Amino acid sequence: MTKPPDWEETLSDLARRRQHARGMGGPERLDKHRGKGKLDARARIDLLLDPGTFREIGTLVGGEVASDALIVGSGSINGSPVMLGAEDFTTMAGSIGPGGNSKRFRIAELALRDKTPLIMLLEGAGFRPGGGHYGRAPTDLLAQAQCSGKVPTVAAVLGPSAGHGALVAPVCDFRIMSQQGAIFTAGPPVVKESTGEDISKEDLGGPVTSLPSGVIHNVADDDEAVIADIRRYLSYFPPSAWSYPPSLPASEAGADTQPRATPELLDIVSRDNRRVYDMRAVLDVVFDRPDWFEVQPQYGKAIICALAHLGGHPVAVVANQPNVLAGSIDANAADKAAHFIMVADSFHLPLIFFADNPGMLPGSRSERSGVLRAGARMFAAQTAATTVKLHVTLRKAYGFGSMVMSLLGFDSQSATFAYPGATMGAMSAAALGRATHAGEDVTAKLRDAELQASFRSAESMGFDELIDPRETRDALLASLLRGLSARQAAAEPVSRTVILP
Repeated sequence: MTKPPDWEETLSDLARRRQHARGMGGPERLDKHRGKGKLDARARIDLLLDPGTFREIGTLVGGEVASDALIVGSGSINGSPVMLGAEDFTTMAGSIGPGGNSKRFRIAELALRDKTPLIMLLEGAGFRPGGGHYGRAPTDLLAQAQCSGKVPTVAAVLGPSAGHGALVAPVCDFRIMSQQGAIFTAGPPVVKESTGEDISKEDLGGPVTSLPSGVIHNVADDDEAVIADIRRYLSYFPPSAWSYPPSLPASEAGADTQPRATPELLDIVSRDNRRVYDMRAVLDVVFDRPDWFEVQPQYGKAIICALAHLGGHPVAVVANQPNVLAGSIDANAADKAAHFIMVADSFHLPLIFFADNPGMLPGSRSERSGVLRAGARMFAAQTAATTVKLHVTLRKAYGFGSMVMSLLGFDSQSATFAYPGATMGAMSAAALGRATHAGEDVTAKLRDAELQASFRSAESMGFDELIDPRETRDALLASLLRGLSARQAAAEPVSRTVILP
């Protein structure tokens, strides 16, 4: 009669299997990976999460294939629970087997069930050849799509990411890449075989390609910098759409969060509409600290999208950039802003618009890029937003360029402000004069009317108030606090099927 195993024998077997899984691809492959200046998958998880909080699930999935090349589980970031997965490139190039696919689906399912953010650290070759991905089986992208707009989703590309695994990134709210990252539908060998094109992975999908294309939002130098940015990005967001963004705790709320005048804006924002300035300098002055977090800074540069604190409260900022295209809104800028607005609205971040633009970018090249379609998408996103909305026109906002920046009345804003002398209308006086072939006397009258436009608009309640630039921060802060006071019921998700990539 065979003797039944005792606990010591059983637990020894469990420990052996765990040790194998935690060994990943083995010492040689791990050394090679680290020799490239990259962290391994488990080191990335340890750095991302608060110390000692990682709880792995599916450790033994894959059997002899350590964790089936994907490490998943739960932990905390800044004290708040998250679900996460990290592809292990040292094990079968981080490829996706049936077990890994199940784990990917499971953490997305749990993120939505438990109302926690979902983070994916990507470096993998896509579906594993001969991996048994056939027949009726769940795929992680279905569960991830259901997370959209319900829990914050973040993807980090920390090495080559191809095929199905690469699709994880564009479905996420925020996508960031290290300098060693690359993302593509298929890698260079497949491209060579399919099209004859001989190209490096860096040129195919590295930062030089994925940032201008808009597939990736931000880039950081290395794994450590990427992970620091993920922690920072999530600090502005609530755990889910069923809660509100967290204000800074009392221990961190100091003099920076208090009301104060902004006289610096008189020097930054010229009264001459033709003189450019850097809108970033305005944001540095208005918000609590100049360390606000910009999303997608290298794409659609005519609009700045940023996360900041005002009075200790997280806000989302959409601002025209006068030193790029004179602030004209091109298709890329509008597309960027539309996605950013939908993400902010989904998680109840107040939106603050700083308008200073001559309208949508005109010209044949702009039209061929679909500027009207992109502008319409941005307008639809902002006018559908149900969160607190605040608007300031600094110098000018013309035509559709004013509508996409939440200038029009009856657009559910909590407050609208403008500086005296701000100009607005269908087009500038100069453009109108040229379009109508007006004489010098008529053009002069149009220009005079333009200069008086802000006062005439104020007389007709076109804005809630014309403000001195020195009052900008205090006017926005008071209106923000009033808008936040409306949160007298539990937060609920916005009625939206999915955030469009």
